[in-house]
Amino acid sequence: MRFVLTCGGTAGHINPALAVAGRLKELMPESRFLFLGAEGKMEMDLVPRAGYEIRPLKITNISRGRSLSAVMHNVDTVKNVLASEREARGILKEFQPDAVIGTGGYVCFPVLAAAAKLRIPTLVHESNALPGLTTRMLADRVDAILVGFEESRKHYRSPEKVTVTGTPVRGEFARYTRESARAELGLDPREPLVVSVWGSLGSGHMNHILLDMLPILRGQRRFRMIHSVGSRDHKEFQECLAQQKLDPADCNVDAREYIFDMPRVMAAADLILCRAGASTLAELTYMGKPVLIVPSPNVTDNHQEKNARVLEQAGGAKVFLEGEFEAESLLREIERLLESPGELGAMSGAMRALSVPDATDKIVDQILSLTGKAE
Repeated sequence: MRFVLTCGGTAGHINPALAVAGRLKELMPESRFLFLGAEGKMEMDLVPRAGYEIRPLKITNISRGRSLSAVMHNVDTVKNVLASEREARGILKEFQPDAVIGTGGYVCFPVLAAAAKLRIPTLVHESNALPGLTTRMLADRVDAILVGFEESRKHYRSPEKVTVTGTPVRGEFARYTRESARAELGLDPREPLVVSVWGSLGSGHMNHILLDMLPILRGQRRFRMIHSVGSRDHKEFQECLAQQKLDPADCNVDAREYIFDMPRVMAAADLILCRAGASTLAELTYMGKPVLIVPSPNVTDNHQEKNARVLEQAGGAKVFLEGEFEAESLLREIERLLESPGELGAMSGAMRALSVPDATDKIVDQILSLTGKAE
């Protein structure tokens, strides 16, 4: 069989697509896969790293501003969407897929719209509790809508097309235990590990929080931290370290530009600090990891806070909003939790209770059902 997957912009859109492709490949090793992504975005790097072919489409986002430059940007976006749909149509005719699957990002719209017009079975997966613009625009065009949260169903005009599957997690997240991951990373099994990760591009705000935290942590051995700076701000972060004469290693902190071995690092952690992207939260519930969440304030419809509150209400997470804490207060909460194994254990259990461990299989079942290949 042949499958086209489309995703773009962030790891939160890319990783679910890779999880689905990986499971389809396990079930049908002779199948062929083609990804379509946004030109210049991170999928053009991450997808080939996973061993799949990807072709770029020129696509831009929609600005919600009202200035002349925002209006002109949106005019260009409409042109790009129309051109990308034509290009996607040609690629689909050439590749002849049995199904086209989208997992988020603006690039999904022209690809799935083209596939629907060609009467190729189409599915879109929405990880967030509140549907994004692209998913809402595609809802009446695709054959099936798959969502990560039960509460998402009410946001669609045709609930009969909506199936709650959870959000797929790559198989690598099942590979490690805390002990095996720490052994591979060369970490002391007795030393608490905090992992601080803020999306594929990173968070300038959280980088500055860490910079304020480092002088307090200098010389400490109470816990170890792995912090992902992000590609966008890595150079600035290094310059700040030099100006302040700070060495993260002196503070028992490993500051990386990007965590490429995320499944292993997360498995080794005792506590996670992160944003509230739906894909990341699915990975953390799957692994049962207690989490301190700082939702991004720079997302449409504040959907990250909505995602985070679902976990908080269940008892698996604590939510801190930007501007409502400083380095000292965040550090106090980190140390308090690390000294409270009973509370961490309860949070871990609550996270596991929210997990949908067979989400990938549920999505694959939907794909095969649409193509007539379901058992």
